[in-house]
Amino acid sequence: MEDYQKKPGSYKSLKVYQKSVCVYDITFYFVEHFLDRGRDRTVDQMQQAARSGKQNIVEGYSDAEGSSDSYHKLTVIAKGSLEELLEDYEDYLRVHNLERWDQQHPKYIACIPFFQKHNDSVWYRRQIEGRSDEDIANIAIIVIHQTLTLLRGLIDRIDRTFLEEGGIKEQRFQARINYRNNMRRGIREIRDSREIRDSREKPDTPNGPNNPAGPDNPTGPNNPAGPNNPNYHY
Repeated sequence: MEDYQKKPGSYKSLKVYQKSVCVYDITFYFVEHFLDRGRDRTVDQMQQAARSGKQNIVEGYSDAEGSSDSYHKLTVIAKGSLEELLEDYEDYLRVHNLERWDQQHPKYIACIPFFQKHNDSVWYRRQIEGRSDEDIANIAIIVIHQTLTLLRGLIDRIDRTFLEEGGIKEQRFQARINYRNNMRRGIREIRDSREIRDSREKPDTPNGPNNPAGPDNPTGPNNPAGPNNPNYHY
């Protein structure tokens, strides 16, 4: 089972987690510089959505040791939070009459290869420093889309693992059955080896199968003086 045993903090090696940190840091910068925290409820909503996307990846990955259902559920929640955040950025661009970069936009085309390569939030914080709200909102949208792609891939892998291996309870139950079967097999092998050893070490008796012509067996092949032999004495 791939995710059954994890080291503390190993979720940080996940690309999807690293990308979600970038989304959070970009969003934090954006709301601090372009939204009015005192009057605009969108500030808290966007920050909470960005945080939820990141934290549910952490919690789901950590809970995977105990429940595949929880892993799946929390990963789906992370996806939903980032989709909500994506909508907030698109709303901002629309209501402020700012340009939304499409896939043919020169800036979009220029950003894609760099964003696919970088998963370090420090790098993104340097890129957005001093940029306009239009640029940062579009940058955030691209990074969110890349994070969602990774999340969908993770959800598909969780589903595929469940279909192939079952849930955690099923896997533990099967592991217990395998353990018991191995123990029983081992006990049988030990018992059989002892029986073989004892049979080899047991001495032959005069009337045993290896000595059919013993003194108490007058009819054995090595003692022809049986009752039908004239030399036989009663």
